[in-house]
Amino acid sequence: MHLIFQAFASIVAMCLIGTMADATQSDSKHEPFSLDQLGILERDVAVIGGGSAGTYAAIRLRQLGQSLVVIEKQDRLGGHSNTYFDPASGTAVPYGVRSFHHKSVVTDYFSHFNISLVNKIYLTNQSENVDFTTGEPITLKPITIPSDDPEIRIAMENYKAQLAKYPFLKDEYYNLPDPIPEDLLLPFGEFAAKYKIDAIVRFIAGYTAGFGDHLLKPTLYILRMFSLDFIYELQHGLLDYPMNDNSVLYRAAEKELGGDVLYKSRVIGAMRKLSKIDNSCYILVQTPSGQELIHAKKILIAVPQTIENLIPFDLDRTEREIFAQFTGTFWYSSVIRNIYHSAQSIQNNAYDSPYNLPILPGVYNLINTSVPGLNWVLYGSSTFMHTEDVKKDIVNSVLRIRHPNVTVTEPEIVAFRSHSPYELTVPVQAIRDGFYRKLDALQGHRGTYYTGAALTAHESHLIWGFTEKLLLKHFV
Repeated sequence: MHLIFQAFASIVAMCLIGTMADATQSDSKHEPFSLDQLGILERDVAVIGGGSAGTYAAIRLRQLGQSLVVIEKQDRLGGHSNTYFDPASGTAVPYGVRSFHHKSVVTDYFSHFNISLVNKIYLTNQSENVDFTTGEPITLKPITIPSDDPEIRIAMENYKAQLAKYPFLKDEYYNLPDPIPEDLLLPFGEFAAKYKIDAIVRFIAGYTAGFGDHLLKPTLYILRMFSLDFIYELQHGLLDYPMNDNSVLYRAAEKELGGDVLYKSRVIGAMRKLSKIDNSCYILVQTPSGQELIHAKKILIAVPQTIENLIPFDLDRTEREIFAQFTGTFWYSSVIRNIYHSAQSIQNNAYDSPYNLPILPGVYNLINTSVPGLNWVLYGSSTFMHTEDVKKDIVNSVLRIRHPNVTVTEPEIVAFRSHSPYELTVPVQAIRDGFYRKLDALQGHRGTYYTGAALTAHESHLIWGFTEKLLLKHFV
């Protein structure tokens, strides 16, 4: 692999006037190549990843007069916005992001493509509760907002009072005070007991699925996601696609971006800020048709910022020390037929766990779709799992909750997508030591910028709002 990076360095050196920084090794297994095999694609910005953040950035960069290229490993844009089309009816079945907050960054984005959204109130108490480890129903107190139950109402008021103490949590980025309030660093289970919000812990966990063990998660991350804005939107309605087709936004973006997206492609090497004369970046990309060399003034990384994802970018010590602190949870979304259960939705609630939270790894819930016989199933784990093991456990879990005496066709997973790593967080001590200030200081370091859920939260309006501010500050 040393030969690969030497070859990359040789090609870049021939493109420069001046000196080049020493190259390090790449983990690429591709064979060496020569200059005559490659053309050079010149762009203002190279966007790494075509998910929610990367696609928004690409559209806005175009509007701001920047030339760009998007490097996307899938054959489509959209990231967590997954859609299955039923072959028999052609009906769209969303099994990813589909609802949005009433924010101008959302409505402006959709208006750009002339896409209308509708207000939809999601009922908060329509699930049956089942312990998926046994398949047995479990009786639990219904939780709704607003609620007539005094215990639930008081718990919600207590929770909202805590949120009101920290207005900085509404910012798109982690603009945390120094020192950060210690309550925000408590494990959420301790925070819930301290402020008497036990009656709604199960409810909060249900709307922040994918976070792993909620009770051990630093409270900061829970409060940023289950926010005052989110509570308000649950009561008054979220914006949704009128025809259930949550791919319409990204199909429109694909059409607009055209050939500026390299699909089924990945970065296999990069050199950033090579000399005092050349302040730009070179990126080597493996595409289905071969290797492509990109010369960009800036790089915007919009994929989860894990060390594994960033290996090709020749990280320096400062970058490695910061990104190595991230750990992620694991989150999977699938569409399954032949479940044979009549409930509108089923929530996994363990009989003997704290707050009856689901035991992980395991199914979070399953939801009926608009196509009879198809169900959307969400699954989570705090640790890495192989895809086949996830699928096997999903099927076994579904078999346990089937109606008695059902012996017909086996459950079939017709669509599956891993959203891993999902929730990227850092340890409490790292937060206390100013991790997010240090992360913010990396913006622009070696010509590279960062966006995505790890820098804000898993809400589209926050991701797009953060990206908007980043572009206006650094890319105009």
